[in-house]
Amino acid sequence: MKLMTQDEITALKEKKVCVVGCGGLGGYIIEMLSRLGVGNITAIDGDVFDETNLNRQLLSEEALIGSSKAEAAKSRIQKVNSEVEVFAKAVFLREDNAVALVAGHDVVVDALDNISTRRILEKACSISEIPLIHGAIAGWYGQVTTIMPGSGVFSKLYPETAEKGIETELGNPAFTPALVASIQVSETLKLLIKKGEPLIGRLLTLNLLDHEYQIFEY
Repeated sequence: MKLMTQDEITALKEKKVCVVGCGGLGGYIIEMLSRLGVGNITAIDGDVFDETNLNRQLLSEEALIGSSKAEAAKSRIQKVNSEVEVFAKAVFLREDNAVALVAGHDVVVDALDNISTRRILEKACSISEIPLIHGAIAGWYGQVTTIMPGSGVFSKLYPETAEKGIETELGNPAFTPALVASIQVSETLKLLIKKGEPLIGRLLTLNLLDHEYQIFEY
């Protein structure tokens, strides 16, 4: 099957995707979305680069230590595809700004690194009736699912008391975020052009150490 028709390529130029987090996952996601030709990308991240980001974050450079991750995303995509409009939001997603930040987008992509903020994002997407593409990474492991508004998926995936993932404990090499981000982008594209079968109601888990890939229904 052909990846995209000319009509689908043209339609992508009008689509709006919001990426929350411009680090390990987010850098790759924004890069791939722009190369696919998604016309409008909002890059949200209040953080700045530090030396620990250099091993896995596509947007990070030694010269950018201390610089805004969101602004780096905008600068990068201006060089990659000048037809893509990137809106850099150098703020952290919170309860009081989440709905306003995600409103008006066709799809939102979760590139966060903690569960508490993910819960805020899921709620905002549900209120705004926008699909959310979830991805998470930890060491050799990752997971992806597509969350439709109102489905309350994070309450099924994470204990109520959980606030942080295990990324800090296990660390992350360069290849795990690249792979998980690729799958998230494929899920995003499927929703934008209405093609294929997204991971709705299903969680894909990846174990790159032993090459085990499983899909669980929830």
